[in-house]
Amino acid sequence: MSKLTIDASLDAILVQVGDFGKYQIYVFILVCIPVILHSAVHVAYVFTAMDLNYRCEIPACESGSQEYNPPWLINAVPHTDGTPEKCEMYVYNSTEVNNGNCSSSDFDRDRTSRCSSFVYKTHEESIVQEYNLQCGGNLWKLTLVGTINSVGQFSGLFVAGMLSDRQVYINNRALCFFVNKTYGRRVVMVWGMIICAICGFIRTVMPSYELFLLLEYLDAAFSAGTYICGFVLAVELVGPKKRVLTGSLVCCGNALGSIFTATSAWIVQSWRWNIKKGRIEEAKATLRKLARVNGKELTEKTLDALNTVEQEKPENERNQFIQALKSLTLLLRFINCCFCWMVCAFVFYGLSLNSVSLAAGNRYLNFILTALVEIPAQISCTFVLSYFGRRKSVSGSFILSGASCIAFIFIPSDMRVGSLSVYLLGKFAATISFTSIYVLTSEMFPTITRHSFMGACSTFGRFGLMIAPQMPLLADIWTPLPLVCFSGVAIIAGCLTLLFPETLNIKLPDTIEEAENISKPKKKLKETEELTHKNLKL
Repeated sequence: MSKLTIDASLDAILVQVGDFGKYQIYVFILVCIPVILHSAVHVAYVFTAMDLNYRCEIPACESGSQEYNPPWLINAVPHTDGTPEKCEMYVYNSTEVNNGNCSSSDFDRDRTSRCSSFVYKTHEESIVQEYNLQCGGNLWKLTLVGTINSVGQFSGLFVAGMLSDRQVYINNRALCFFVNKTYGRRVVMVWGMIICAICGFIRTVMPSYELFLLLEYLDAAFSAGTYICGFVLAVELVGPKKRVLTGSLVCCGNALGSIFTATSAWIVQSWRWNIKKGRIEEAKATLRKLARVNGKELTEKTLDALNTVEQEKPENERNQFIQALKSLTLLLRFINCCFCWMVCAFVFYGLSLNSVSLAAGNRYLNFILTALVEIPAQISCTFVLSYFGRRKSVSGSFILSGASCIAFIFIPSDMRVGSLSVYLLGKFAATISFTSIYVLTSEMFPTITRHSFMGACSTFGRFGLMIAPQMPLLADIWTPLPLVCFSGVAIIAGCLTLLFPETLNIKLPDTIEEAENISKPKKKLKETEELTHKNLKL
C-alpha cells in the first residue's frame, strides 16, 4: 500500500470517528501541560541570568537604608546619562565617616577605583549575586547561559528524535500516536520533563557558575523533545481539517508557558510511532476507544485498511534527500529556507529576550506582553495564510517585524505606551513569520524528503536561537544596535522569501519534479503531471 493510500485511509477513519471530539480534547489538554511547562523551562534563564541595576557600595557614606540613588551619590560615583556607573567610584580621600552626608570634597574626582561590594536598585536576585558576576567584564557570562540553553536544546533534539522515531521510519503521518510502549513520543515527553525537573532542582543549589552552566545544559537537553513530541501528538490525532487549528492552539500553550515563567519571576523576585513497529492491533484498539469516547461507530472493515502498511528502509529518505539536493532549484530553495529559519529564530527569541532590557516599563510586564501577543498572532496566522497566501504572509510579516524594530528606536522612551505598542507589533509579526515558515517549508518540498528538509531547516534555525542571547553584548557598544540587527536581517529575509513558490491551495508535491514545478506556469505543470501519471501507469 502506498503512503498516499495509507494517509487517505487514516484521514477517512479520523473523520469518521470525529475530527476533534471528546477523546481528542482530553488528549490535547494532557499534551498542553508538558508543552506549557517546556516553554517555562526554555525561557527561565531570561530571569535567572538577567543583569541587574546596581552601584558601588561606599561604606563611609552609606546610611542604614542604603538607597540606590541618594543625593550625595553624584559626588561619589561617576554618572552616564544620569545613571550611576556600576563598578567605579571616585577615590575617597577623607578620614571621617560621613554616614549619609558625603560631599564632593570627600572624594578625589580625578581618580576612580573599582569596588567589590554593591548596592542594588531593587530586591531582584539572579546569578549575578549568586556567583559574583557583577560588572561589564562578566556580562558575557550572563549571556552565555542563554546560548548554553540553546546548545542543550539543539543537541537534545537529536536524541529525542531518535528515541521517539526509533527503529524503522515510515512516511505516514498520524498513526504513530496510538502506541508508545517502549520509547516513542509519550515516553520521551514524560521522562524528558521528569529528568528536566530533577536537573532544575539540582541547579538551584550548585556552588559554582561552571556547575550551574552544566545543569543548564542538561536541563535544556532533556526537555528539548517535549515541545515537538507534544505538537506531533496533538496534531496527529485530529482530522485533516482541524490540524492547523490544533497546531496553533499548541503554539498558544508555548506562549502561556512564557507568561507563567515571567509571572512567577515577577512574584518571586528572589530565587506517530507504533505503525513503524508493525503494531497495528494496538493502533486499532486506540482508534476503537477514540470512536467510543466520541460517540461514533467504527467498523472493522474500515480498520482493515491499516493491515497492509508496509515498512520502508531508513536509508530510503536519506538517499532521496541527497538526490533532491542535486536539483539546483531545490538546493537554492533549501539554502534560502535555512537562512529564513535562522532569521525567524533570531528575531522571535531575540525580541523576547531584549524585552527585559527595555528602558520603558516593568521588565516582567514587558516580557509577559511579548509572550501574550503570540496568542492573537497564532490565531490570526490561520486567516493570514489563507487570505494572503504563504509567500506573501511570510515576507510581509518579516518586513513588518523589521520595520517595527527600526520605528521603536526613534520613539522616545518616555512615550511608554507608543514605544511598547510598536515593539509588540514587531513580536506579533515575528510570531506570524515563525508559524508561517513552518507551513511553507512543509509544502514546497517532496513528500519522500519532507521530514528531512523540515529537520534540516529547523536545525539551522537553532543557530539563530544560539546567537540571540548574545545581543545584550552589542547594547554595550550602542544601545539600539540589537534592534538594528533584528531589523536588518528580518527585512533581508522578507525580500528573499519572495523567491519561494506560492503553495496556497496546491497539491503537495510527491516527487522532486513536482516540487521543482511548483513555481512554473500552470500549463507546463499540467504537462508534467500528465507525463508523471503516464509513467506511473507504465
